[in-house]
Amino acid sequence: MSEEKEKKSPEETAAELKLKEAETRKTEAEARKTEAEATKAEMDANLSAMELEKARRSFLREKSHDEENRLYRFSGSVSEASVKKCMVKLTEWSRLEPKCDIEIVFSSPGGSIIDGFELFDFVQELRTKGHKITTGSLGMAASMAGILLQAGDVRWIGHQSWMMIHRAAFGAIGKTYEVEDEVKLVKRIEDRILDIFTSRSKLTRQKLRRNWDRKDWWIDADECVKVGLVDEIRGMMPEHEKE
Repeated sequence: MSEEKEKKSPEETAAELKLKEAETRKTEAEARKTEAEATKAEMDANLSAMELEKARRSFLREKSHDEENRLYRFSGSVSEASVKKCMVKLTEWSRLEPKCDIEIVFSSPGGSIIDGFELFDFVQELRTKGHKITTGSLGMAASMAGILLQAGDVRWIGHQSWMMIHRAAFGAIGKTYEVEDEVKLVKRIEDRILDIFTSRSKLTRQKLRRNWDRKDWWIDADECVKVGLVDEIRGMMPEHEKE
């Protein structure tokens, strides 16, 4: 009697098989769904990582810009326009970040003495406000640019760069007394130039006068350090490459 109860009809057996197949398909579907969700999560994580890396690189690019590092490259002649442009940018940095470090790199043949003195005094004012000013030169710092190089707390020059010092030059045209007045002005300006160079270097007024009377006195980086016109040289070849 019990054997008859345990014996199932073909219909029941078929139904059980269908149920098991359905459960198997369900389990497989759930597994595929879980796998798909895991894959999507991994892709989302990878995309997030890529976006984060992209944002990081963009941030680093922005931070690498000269302006972000408060570095001003003064290229070309010293003139009213170039001096004003430089002063506007330095003023902006000073107001946005009081007492921040500022660096000015000169690559200039010189130019207007009066406009250059304006920038020189402005840099001294920034120093009194607590800004550390670094001045440097790449290529050349000639004439007025060489004077401006002396304005920084720290002064440097590129190893292949040159400084040039010469006497003040003005074009005096007019009547005798007018020319005499301008000559007196030039002599007074030259005294100021001598004061700047002697106060920041080991040079004496006599040596400066003796050398700039030759017209143009070109000084290489090594000599600039030797006589104290700069504090350090940058851009020197590593020792192993010299060999």
